[in-house]
Amino acid sequence: MSAAVTPAPASQPPSLEKKPIKFSNLLLGAGLNMFEVTTLGQPLEVIKTTMAAHRGDGFTTALSRIWNRGGVLGFYQGLIPWAWIEASTKGAVLLFVASEAEYYARAAGASEFGGGIMGGVTGGVAQAYATMGFCTCMKTVEITKHKVAASGAKPPGTWATFMDIYRREGIRGINKGVNAVAIRQMTNWGSRFGLSRLAEQGIRQVTNKEHGEKLSPAEKILASALGGGLSAWNQPIEVIRVEMQSKKEDPNRPKKMTVGNTFKYIYQNNGLKGLYRGVTPRIGLGVWQTVCMVAMGDMAKTYVEKVTGEKVTAKH
Repeated sequence: MSAAVTPAPASQPPSLEKKPIKFSNLLLGAGLNMFEVTTLGQPLEVIKTTMAAHRGDGFTTALSRIWNRGGVLGFYQGLIPWAWIEASTKGAVLLFVASEAEYYARAAGASEFGGGIMGGVTGGVAQAYATMGFCTCMKTVEITKHKVAASGAKPPGTWATFMDIYRREGIRGINKGVNAVAIRQMTNWGSRFGLSRLAEQGIRQVTNKEHGEKLSPAEKILASALGGGLSAWNQPIEVIRVEMQSKKEDPNRPKKMTVGNTFKYIYQNNGLKGLYRGVTPRIGLGVWQTVCMVAMGDMAKTYVEKVTGEKVTAKH
C-alpha cells in the first residue's frame, strides 16, 4: 500500500506588512542625509549648480571658478546652514512619506517597481514643499551671488542675504522656484526609488533570490547606483530651477520667471546642451544620494532592528 505524498508548498513571496511609524525612522532619514551632504553631496551640488548657472562653462572651468571663489571651502558654499537644514529635514520627510506611500501603493496592487515610483514621487513632492524650497533657493543665491564680490566689495553674509531677500520679496522670494523644485524632486525620487527597485528585481533574477531573500550590501549598492545615475534624465528641470533661483544679472531674462518661460529663455540662449549643462556632476550626485538613502537606508534599518529587536518603518 503506497503512502500518499503531500507536495511541498511552493515558496511564497513575503506578505506585505504595515510597519508602525517610529521616530527612529525619521532620525535615520535625517542622519543619512546629513552624512550624504557633508561628504560628497555638497561639493557635487556646488559644481552642478555652477555649471547650470554658467552654461558656457565646461567641467574644468567650473572647478576653477569655484576654487578661485574660495579654495576648498568654495566647494562647501551653502553647506551651513542651508544644506544642513535641508538635509536634516528632507531626509526625515522623504523616508517617512515615501515609506507610507509605497506601502499603500503596494497594498492597492501596485508592483514593486510601481510602488517604488509612487513612494518616491510622493516623498519628493512632500519634501519640496515642506523644507526644500527656501533651502535650495538660498544655496543657489550663495553660489551665484558673484556680482558684489566681482566689484571688490565684501559680499553680505548668509543671514544678511536671507533678510534682504525677505524684506524685498517676502516669502515668495525666499521660496522662488519651489514649483520647479517640486517637479525635480517628484521626478528625481520617483525615478530613483522605481529604477532602484527595478534593478533589484533584475539582480534577484540573476542571483536566484526571487522569493524574498535579502540582497547583499554590494547588490543593494549596485541597484541604488543604477537607479541614481539613470535618474539624471530630468536635468533640464534642474537647470530651470537653478536659473529661476539665480541672482545673476541679465536684462534678457523674463521679469516674472515661471517654469515655462525659463525653459524657453534657456533653450533660446543655450540650446539643448544648455538644458543638460551640469549633468555629469548630477549623475555623480544622484548615485551618491541614492546609495545613501536607499542602500544605506535599508542596511541601517536592518542593523537597527538587530540591535534593538524592534522593526523600523521600511520601504517594501
